[in-house]
Amino acid sequence: MKIHGNIQDRNLSGCYHREKDYSVRQKMLYAATRATLKKEFGGGHIKDEVFGTVQDDVSLNGYKKYLISQSSPAPLTAAEEELRQIKINEVQTDIGVDTKHQTLQGVAFPIAKEAIQALEKLKNKKLNYVQLQIDMKNETIILANTLHTELKDLPKRIPKDAARYHFFLYKHAHEGDYLESIVFIYSMPGYTCSIRERMLYSSCKSPLLEIVERQLWMQIIRKIEIDNGDELTADFLYEEVHPKQHAHKQSFAKPKGPAGKRGIRRLIRGPAETETPSD
Repeated sequence: MKIHGNIQDRNLSGCYHREKDYSVRQKMLYAATRATLKKEFGGGHIKDEVFGTVQDDVSLNGYKKYLISQSSPAPLTAAEEELRQIKINEVQTDIGVDTKHQTLQGVAFPIAKEAIQALEKLKNKKLNYVQLQIDMKNETIILANTLHTELKDLPKRIPKDAARYHFFLYKHAHEGDYLESIVFIYSMPGYTCSIRERMLYSSCKSPLLEIVERQLWMQIIRKIEIDNGDELTADFLYEEVHPKQHAHKQSFAKPKGPAGKRGIRRLIRGPAETETPSD
């Protein structure tokens, strides 16, 4: 063991050196006596503890390398680094009308003017389909598609490699009435998207719907989340908009008793049936 530093400042460093080729017994002895030695010397005086198996590990250069490694951030995978960057970006707040801001429900990105105009046309039934996407670089929600879309063409509008927000004017008949209902569809094709893309689309969904419903006064009859466009069949969409009402279950009926007599007549009289003895 080597001690470096000034004992008056209580800024000492303990360097423990043990050769690789030591026997198991020697390694156990050193490990068992290290705590005792540290206690006798005064553990409160030792700030750092460095362990090494070669001479360079416990030299001054080795100690400097140890300090550098302790001060450097922990190694992260690409996914962990991406998550860390997202958290840093989310808590940065800018004051302004069109800047993003963090809310309890998620992160609200500004919506492009073209996207707002397309949603207004959809509300007034001048369009029947609007697709929005997030511009990752500029952190805004932009217009992606306004092609006229029939129900049979709706699965083709769902990308298989990217997330999207869809607003669809669903024209259908229900119980003899012709209806035109706006349906919101959030498509996320599983793990083919990056972690950042999945988190941003999930976080921006609620603030986007709040703006559309409360500021644009658009009535959305149903909100659907899918991971594959093949799910959007006519039957699926109809059942989502008009879910079946489950009939009231009849309570379990008590079974009837056996027909005819219910056993042999009692031979023993009860207390109330006992005759009063005569004098």
